[in-house]
Amino acid sequence: MKKALVCGGGGFIGHHLARKLKSLDYWVRCVDLKYPEFSPKEEVDDFVIADLRDPRVWERILDRDFDEVYQLAADMGGAGYVFTGENDADIMHNSALINLNCLYYLKEKRFKGKVFYSSSACVYPEYRQTDPSNPGLKEEYAYPAQPDSEYGWEKLFSERLYLAFNRNYGINVRIARLHNVYGPEGVYEGGREKAPAALCRKVALAKDGGEIEIWGDGEQTRSFLYIDDCLEGIIKLMESEFLGPVNLGSEELISINNLAKTIMEIAGKNLKIKHVPGPTGVRGRNSDNTLAREKLGWTPKTPLREGIEKTYRWIEDQIKKKNNFL
Repeated sequence: MKKALVCGGGGFIGHHLARKLKSLDYWVRCVDLKYPEFSPKEEVDDFVIADLRDPRVWERILDRDFDEVYQLAADMGGAGYVFTGENDADIMHNSALINLNCLYYLKEKRFKGKVFYSSSACVYPEYRQTDPSNPGLKEEYAYPAQPDSEYGWEKLFSERLYLAFNRNYGINVRIARLHNVYGPEGVYEGGREKAPAALCRKVALAKDGGEIEIWGDGEQTRSFLYIDDCLEGIIKLMESEFLGPVNLGSEELISINNLAKTIMEIAGKNLKIKHVPGPTGVRGRNSDNTLAREKLGWTPKTPLREGIEKTYRWIEDQIKKKNNFL
């Protein structure tokens, strides 16, 4: 039986991944500051509540010969957290510490398995994302570097850190740049939620004939990757001999206005959109999956509407349960 360590296993992607690995007959340990909010921690073999910024934690959790380590732990959130500028120091400090600790202790423990690092589309330069009809971001477009946030700068630094430890110490790394992953069991309120979850929440709470707010003019574009497709891409990358970085994203581009209208159609509600000031990030971002198709034989299977409908129904159900409870 293979053994996997999932760092950030209390988060959205992390716990979905841990559950997927269990279905593939892995022994799985998760580590995070918190248990998963929407699913039981008992789904994995061991769940450690600990702060991965603390070097002593890595001494404790690397107590056996893991075949695979998945490093998804980071200080992150949606536009309301990343782009205000108020959280920049914490974002860079906390995430960098986790990655520095991870690689140092894998080296010290003479780790022989594979380590996956979860990077982000936020590494791409702002100057390549000024057009809402953005044709897509190839991996080599990350340089010359000019990410639009400190979150993106830290991700780019950590990519280079993992590759340096591969060159100098033989750590067998795999790096994926994830593009706006969404789906059920993700945070949908509180300030760290991403656009699909935030819009689903707003539509679910709005009365038919009412309105919802969108930051900016809503013409900014993105592509969104459904969680099941993301997990398949991560596993294919780990099974391959390709180090990365590689994009894992959808190539189905949509404006935020049209995403909101899609959610309204799913909900069966006629709502107005009120555009208000707020952080919007880059003007247009889309994944180019050419390299993923070539190296991994991977392409996402879930159409946006199908994935959004599953996500909306789950968020709608959560809100109904919460309101009934209150």
